[in-house]
Amino acid sequence: MKHSTRTVSFLIVILLGSLSHTAIADVVKMSTSGLCHPPQSSWYERTQNYRAFESLDDCLGAGGKLPRGVTRKTTLIASQQTLAMEKSYDRSAFGHGWQDTDGDCQDSRAEALIATSTTPVRFASDKKCRIVTGRWISPFTNQIIQNASDIDIDHVVPLAWSWERGAKEWAREKREEFANDLRNLWPVEASLNRSKGAKGPNEWLPPFGRCSYVARFYRLVKIYKLEPRLAEKKWILAFLNDCRS
Repeated sequence: MKHSTRTVSFLIVILLGSLSHTAIADVVKMSTSGLCHPPQSSWYERTQNYRAFESLDDCLGAGGKLPRGVTRKTTLIASQQTLAMEKSYDRSAFGHGWQDTDGDCQDSRAEALIATSTTPVRFASDKKCRIVTGRWISPFTNQIIQNASDIDIDHVVPLAWSWERGAKEWAREKREEFANDLRNLWPVEASLNRSKGAKGPNEWLPPFGRCSYVARFYRLVKIYKLEPRLAEKKWILAFLNDCRS
């Protein structure tokens, strides 16, 4: 029996959706609204109904558009960082996306947004799963953010950074705990989170609140008994000493 082009495309999308996270981790997702979401997009994990493309150029060539906060430059930088780490680091070793450990439909991204908003958050529906608005003060800029879609949840200590400094030896349960630990999750501007990537503080610092950022970073390093390179540890301790003086 012959299928229409639309039916065939729909079946392909369903088939792709049934594959493992690892198998589709690098595809670009075109949402039903025509936005092209590369893996660096803050809406990537939440985009469930989509057409899959092998590259951003293919998606844009099919009539798609870039979502707000995503540019070709940030996508290229993040892709280069991913390629540099892919031989040793695997994001899935820290779990597949945000966890909902208590089963209340609010995953760790939502929990972080609720915990850090200075006003009660507003949800997309009565189910209280997806957060739409709130009032967040970015620790990276001290600017107020009100739309949840403008926020990336930053891992203060990046997962890939931690991998080569002890996390690869952890049990999977500990890695998942680390990836979803609210102490390690900060709501920040998407562009700054992506420019930071997997860098430690000796390679990248935010434009605002640098002392508190490095102090929080190092506190988490000690809590989880990570082992920075000697030069990294010296840099952090010297920086914090300057902060105290």
